[in-house]
Parts: sequence; C-alpha cells; structure tokens
Amino acid sequence: MAPPTGPPLYTQVENALAGRLGVDLHPGDRLPTEDELIKQFGVSRITVRRAIQNLVSRRLVVTKQGRGTYVATPRIIQPLTALTGFVEDMRSQGLHTRARVLRIEDRAAEPEVRTALELPLGASVTRIDRVRLAAGVPVSFDRTYLPSDLGRLVAQDDLENEPIFALLEQRHGTPLVEASYALQASTADKSIADALDIPEGSAVFRIERTSYTTGDRPVDYEVLHYRGDAITFTTRLPRAATAPEGEQ
Repeated sequence: MAPPTGPPLYTQVENALAGRLGVDLHPGDRLPTEDELIKQFGVSRITVRRAIQNLVSRRLVVTKQGRGTYVATPRIIQPLTALTGFVEDMRSQGLHTRARVLRIEDRAAEPEVRTALELPLGASVTRIDRVRLAAGVPVSFDRTYLPSDLGRLVAQDDLENEPIFALLEQRHGTPLVEASYALQASTADKSIADALDIPEGSAVFRIERTSYTTGDRPVDYEVLHYRGDAITFTTRLPRAATAPEGEQ
C-alpha cells in the first residue's frame, strides 16, 4: 500500500475493493478472507476489518456469520431532486457502471413518441435499447428515443461506455435544461425480465422521462424499467398551501 501521506490505509483498502465490484467480483461472490486481504495489501487485521465495515455500511457487501463476506446486490438510493443520468447517479454512490447495447434502429415514431418529442406525423426517430449495469448487476432497461437527425449522430458513439446525456451536452451541442417524469409501479414482461436477469413478473419501476433543451424543446424521450429490488427513489416536498380555517 502507499505510504500514509494520503487517505488512511483502511480507506485505500476500501476503495481498492470497491473498485473490483462489477469487474472481477460480482453479486454473490465471496470476498477474499481477512488473512488473504492482509497478505494482499500488506496491512493489519484491524485495517482490513475497518475497510470491510465501511463497505458493509455502504451496502456494497454483506457479512454472513461463520461464512465470510459476500458482494451484495446493489441497493441504490436515488433522490429525485434534479435531472441526472444513470452514470452520474451510480458514480455518486461509488458504483462502477457500464452499458450493454441491445438495439439501435431508425423507425417511424409511434404516437406516444411523437407526442413526447413534439414531432410531426410521419417523423422518424432513433431508438436505442440498453441494459445499464451497476457493480456488474443489470439495474435498468432503458429504451431511448431521439429525433433522427440527433439520434443518428449519437448512434455512432460508444454507447457501451459513454452516457447519452454526456454525449448530447458535450459532443452534440444539446444542453439539457429540465425533464418531466412519470413513475409507475409495474411488472417485468419476458423481454424486460430477460434483459434484467430477473424472473418474469418481478416488480419494476417504470419511468417515462422527457428531457428538454433550450427553448423548451424536447430532445430525449425514454422509457426506463428499474429493478424493484435494486433501487429506492426518494424526494422531499414542501407542504401545499391550505385554505384558512373556516374556508375548508
């Protein structure tokens, strides 16, 4: 390990192990034993135990009495306070991410897509289907629709490693200003279940999101399906104004 001039040794061990999650350690995998970690990192037992405790507190691993420590299925707490993308959300929680591209195609826009993107009858869109993974676990099945002129540019990018929000803003001159969300409890049909590696009929969050650029122009319409066992959405709302007593 590095000399003690930077972060504490237990933090260095913690970060090194967290960086392996989803790379060579996946949910259900057993972490090396304390003795193996002591030898691997050249640190004390108390340092290893502190690092593991921190990973447990972050819900990245679970300890099973007498059996060892195992990689946990990610349980993500997602605040709904601002427009953010999947990669930003996962990185804020220290989770390694990647995407698996299932389909990219140009097609006629369905009525609901035309409405969301404010496109004329007969307009075409680019549809992009991806599975988003955090710590190696499929967490979200994303279906993205972009106006075809913009979608064809994005389709040429590295969509397995570059998030669409970043591509729109940093490469294709399309700043994202705000978005509308609609959340609904749902269950996974066969295609979604296969994509997320969960049983058909499992609980999922279905989210429709339309993102707008400057001039209140919709440029990105998505239908997202998040695993119900992997994410919790949170928000904080002010109390609505109430009528004075006697007027209710």
